[in-house]
Amino acid sequence: MSIETGKKAPDFILPASNGNDVQLSDFIGKNVVLYFYPKDMTPGCTTQACDFRDKHADFDKQNTVILGISPDPLARHDKFIEKHGLPFLLLADEEHKVAELYEVWKLKKNFGKEYMGIERSTFIIDKDGIIAKEYRKVKVKDHVDEALQFIEDNLQ
Repeated sequence: MSIETGKKAPDFILPASNGNDVQLSDFIGKNVVLYFYPKDMTPGCTTQACDFRDKHADFDKQNTVILGISPDPLARHDKFIEKHGLPFLLLADEEHKVAELYEVWKLKKNFGKEYMGIERSTFIIDKDGIIAKEYRKVKVKDHVDEALQFIEDNLQ
């Protein structure tokens, strides 16, 4: 299945930071910001998570749920949430199956090393479960504002 704007978002179930398993289709009736990020506690990921935290009420007003996904285990997510007061769920994709499903598990290069990891990406899914917008190779600066603006302009 390929990921495309205008197509149904692939459903999945992952363990979440609230102690439950979360299924994407549980959120039908709400918009969803599904954002994939490489690693808890790293500078870019912390900035992005805190930007989503700071705009959480604005997303909430737009009937929008924020879900963050990384390969980190729940215990690390818990520390990340506690340290930064994150008001949304983080999902543990330790086997990177959902990252592969959404085509964000990529070969990366850093300091001359090649490795597989998450390509920072965000998918905005409408209340019917359709991908309304995808952002790939996300740059953290201003990204959360851009995503919120898209929802305000397109998903009323």
